Amino acid sequence: MLIIGINGSPRQDGNSGFLLEQALKGAATLGAQTEIIQAAEILADVKVPFCTVCTNPCAGVCAHNNKLGETYELLKKADGVIMASPVYFGTVSGQLKAFWDKTRYLRRDKHLLNVVGAAMACGASRFGGQETAVAAMHDMMLVHGMIIVGDGYAELDCGHQGVGAQKPADQDQDAVRRAEMLGKRVAQVALATAAIRRR
Repeated sequence: MLIIGINGSPRQDGNSGFLLEQALKGAATLGAQTEIIQAAEILADVKVPFCTVCTNPCAGVCAHNNKLGETYELLKKADGVIMASPVYFGTVSGQLKAFWDKTRYLRRDKHLLNVVGAAMACGASRFGGQETAVAAMHDMMLVHGMIIVGDGYAELDCGHQGVGAQKPADQDQDAVRRAEMLGKRVAQVALATAAIRRR
């Protein structure tokens, strides 16, 4: 079982990266292998950092012999994907949106169909757009046909849409706890749904 975290922040070691580490620790307690993709780093390695729909259906032209192509191969193996983003004007970062738009290539062949997906967001204030950012990530994943889960876990509680943290995330103890719960939920559902994923 492979659970991948996608850091949508321009900072590798910021709040989003911290939350992903906590979630992936939770997934690892159920036996998952984990990896983190840094969206900004991947975009820096492509000539045009946003999708221009240069071919339709997508031929993956922008992913030849670069980190984006390597990332596609990794995502094809995913059983679960956890996205994390800072809140920018009530939604996800431009880096995360630009990176996800380039996954049209994976959508063409249904590589993320039935992969378990979840989302986390960190804002500057307690009610700073975290839920709308999480909802945007859910929408992005649903277009791939992913299975969306929240941060509930049977031994704890039913949870909510995902993790909403206030920065600095490492001092938001509720968010830290819920991130670990989210990772466990993704791994638990990934185990239960393995038979319906295309490989």
